[in-house]
Amino acid sequence: MTGFTALLKKEIREIVRTKRLFILLGIFVLFGIMNPAIAKLTPNFIEFMSEDFAEQGIYIGTIKVTALDSWSQFVKNMPMGLIVLLIMFSGIYTSEYSKGTLIPFLTKGLSHDSVVLSKFLVMLMTWSIGIWLCFGITFFYSDFYWDNHVVKELVFAAFCWWIFGVFMISCIVFFSSFAGSGIQVMLGTGAIYFIMPIIGMYSKAKKYLPVSLTDSISLYKGELKPDDYFGAVIITALLSLLFVLTALPLTHRRQL
Repeated sequence: MTGFTALLKKEIREIVRTKRLFILLGIFVLFGIMNPAIAKLTPNFIEFMSEDFAEQGIYIGTIKVTALDSWSQFVKNMPMGLIVLLIMFSGIYTSEYSKGTLIPFLTKGLSHDSVVLSKFLVMLMTWSIGIWLCFGITFFYSDFYWDNHVVKELVFAAFCWWIFGVFMISCIVFFSSFAGSGIQVMLGTGAIYFIMPIIGMYSKAKKYLPVSLTDSISLYKGELKPDDYFGAVIITALLSLLFVLTALPLTHRRQL
């Protein structure tokens, strides 16, 4: 346990030293500010462009902005946050394998499992802080300018995004266990992300796919209830666990 703790501290120092932690958290803070800001400024922008629209025969009436518009921006920005997370952490394993920097730790008795789990926990910690920081900022300003009570199931919708992010992190862990480069990890994880909506288009299993957890707008409007997402939550949690557990024996087979 002492060795694992030391390895975990090493991973935390690494993301701090490389500034990946601050960059990622800065992006989530920016998103948190942008979500209500874009919603607040949209009517002003439309009004500014109204003359140009009128010249083209397009007339726009009064636009009423609510907290729902702010949270809609939250939903639009979350995929970009996950993409940044993927880019930053896609090489978290492969770069160390190629450089041989894990050899000193493994020769001291630390297991491959400790390496996998420490890196997984660091990514999980970073993602968790980032998304809930973004959520908190968006919540504060949305409530300040409008009223969050008009939007339903805010916390549960954010939880769905959080667990979907955990699933994507587990994909990074899985592909990192055998991929030769960060690019391959990105391609593999990205493929899973983009294949799921395609499967959902031609399958009755759509509501059980992890990607269905990103349909926050239906929750916000009350069109769907948390009960409608429980199947997808369970499947996503099980798949995340499966990917991480599968990565453990695969990592043992890697040549350092």
